Amino acid sequence: MNEYDSELVRSILLKKKFRFVENESNADIIMLNTCSVRENANRKIIGLIHKIRHDLKGKPVLIGILGCMAADKKEELLTTKNLGVDFIAGPDSYKKLPNLIEEVQKTKLKTFDYALSDTETYSDIYPTREDGINAWVAISRGCNNFCTYCIVPYVRGRERSRDFNGIVKEIKKLAKEGYPQVTLLGQNVNSYKDGKKDFPDLINEISKINGIKRIHFMSPHPKDFPDKLIKVIANNPKSIKHVHLPLQAGSSRILKKMNRTYTKQGYLKLAEKIRAACPGIAITTDIIVGFPSETEKDFKDTVDVVKKTRFDAAFIFKYSPRSGTVATKKYKDDVSPDKKTERIVKLNELQKEISHENNQKLIGTTQEVLIEFIDRKKEAGNFCGRTKTNKTVSFKAKDCAPKQFVNVKIKSASAFGLKGDLVI
Repeated sequence: MNEYDSELVRSILLKKKFRFVENESNADIIMLNTCSVRENANRKIIGLIHKIRHDLKGKPVLIGILGCMAADKKEELLTTKNLGVDFIAGPDSYKKLPNLIEEVQKTKLKTFDYALSDTETYSDIYPTREDGINAWVAISRGCNNFCTYCIVPYVRGRERSRDFNGIVKEIKKLAKEGYPQVTLLGQNVNSYKDGKKDFPDLINEISKINGIKRIHFMSPHPKDFPDKLIKVIANNPKSIKHVHLPLQAGSSRILKKMNRTYTKQGYLKLAEKIRAACPGIAITTDIIVGFPSETEKDFKDTVDVVKKTRFDAAFIFKYSPRSGTVATKKYKDDVSPDKKTERIVKLNELQKEISHENNQKLIGTTQEVLIEFIDRKKEAGNFCGRTKTNKTVSFKAKDCAPKQFVNVKIKSASAFGLKGDLVI
């Protein structure tokens, strides 16, 4: 979502005759588009601001903070001594950036706009994209779920969906520009709704567009996975056979405290239903360890789900209290740092083993690969791309280029990707 938002910002500023440069040393204005989901992200941004100021050795430059951190840490960013932030703009304020920059240039005073909107979807802005292979397309903004650990509803506002026809029009333009793949984005992407049109309807409509070969989406919520959507993923040939299905915890007790609205058994049944409808599909997930009051029994429930679902990959994080969330107000962060570390290490080791075993099963198969880039860091002729299950593949070839679809026979596999030979 932040990459997409950065593309929106580029488009807005380019229309106002701003010019982008390759590095900080040549810039008069530096903007950092931020995440605030975990505390570590905030710390990285503060460290980066200090590094930029140090590296520029006193050169006058305006620094702006955009995105979630701008909404979450607004007072801190503007008042902290020696930080030197000149302007901030929240996720719904990007159209105001030209005026904010002009104001701070004229007055030399800090300026800001972080007001949330119930209506802003940026549907009238066509993002300035660069890679020409996969296009991020936000179909909704904000979130209504209010998971107790999550700050997103407070910094990105309530959920609102974009106009159905506007999304289709944007993707038709992308197809004409040569993009073979689109990734539909939303904080809760599968709850998309525009009148009587829902998320499966949108996927089916996009699949009719000539030139679009693959349709991906992230991130869905398990509560919004009706049979209609599962059938579209399984039966629509343009739908990528990969679902990122956030688990967060395997314990029904912890899930209830998280306000995730499903149980351990409900999640397992959903994963089974998806695999039954679409054999060979890749399922990945997010997991939080050390949520307040998580016991060894609760953690074993999470391990049990990982073993039974056999995810292709998992993004595993330690619980991080976020100011303003229900969890911070109601629950004590009572799982020790050492215990969180112990659990995250155990889960990562287990997931690495499962990922390796899953990928090993693909050795000897031929996979359709969309080439994304040439890996120049390694030997010449090494290409990298993704399968229709979103797995990374590297292979050697002479006459290939990014954006091509090729067949690759898999000859080896690790937990993190596949290697193969081009099928001629």
